[in-house]
Amino acid sequence: MSDSTYLHGFTPEEQDRLYRQARYLAPEVHDRLPFRSCRRLLEVGCGVAAQTELLLRHFPDLHVTGVDSSAANLQVARARLEALSWAKDAWELHEVDAARLPFQKSSFDGAFLCWILEHVKDPARVLSEVRRVLRSGSPIVCTEVQNASFFVDPYSPNTLAYWMAFNDYQFEVLDGDPFVGAKLGNLLLALGYRDIQTEVKTFHLDNRRPGDRADFLAYWSELLQSGAPGLVEAGKVEARTVEAMKAELDEVARNPNAVFWYSFVQARAVV
Repeated sequence: MSDSTYLHGFTPEEQDRLYRQARYLAPEVHDRLPFRSCRRLLEVGCGVAAQTELLLRHFPDLHVTGVDSSAANLQVARARLEALSWAKDAWELHEVDAARLPFQKSSFDGAFLCWILEHVKDPARVLSEVRRVLRSGSPIVCTEVQNASFFVDPYSPNTLAYWMAFNDYQFEVLDGDPFVGAKLGNLLLALGYRDIQTEVKTFHLDNRRPGDRADFLAYWSELLQSGAPGLVEAGKVEARTVEAMKAELDEVARNPNAVFWYSFVQARAVV
């Protein structure tokens, strides 16, 4: 992912949001990761190292090699990791294209990809490169979006219109794929990975979990609005649609019977 293919931008506010997002979703994303026996892990699309820090905390014997194509994010990532005295010598970062990894065959014994394949033009090529640099028997975990699953009640037509423009822009202009989560099984199978498992993880939040619903709606509202300047500038949505969306999301957050639904996909396989 390059600086030109990320809708949310690379502002300090967005970089801070990525850290908070990683921690908020950690219970789902990092649940039972198969890296206990790994020693050299490749993290593709490490960004600001929000996931890197969590991986190092969960697996203290791990050395993580993070790769990303954004110099801006890597600068923040290095500063963040260098401040963690307990993580000294447990990581290294490289500014590279994930479709052309500069590592020898069988360099790693595990790979972690999270919210990255949605941003690349050719996910199969990235996964092929990852397979090349993994040793036989190594696990890979891919966590990806499936943006067609988004639902909110009360009915919010401007929010849904904005969301479709958000996805269309990523698909048509940025050469990404906001629906790649549903395709992970096919991608991994075609590339020769073994023991492929996919799990659909769903946030279904209603009156049974009002606190979680409020927290997730706040998180989701921030995510949606972070892409608004880029969409308006590109002419994909009008400013009035953004304002109407904000009003709808505020109404949903205040509604005592609100419902939020979103699913993503996590795939696990072995080389």
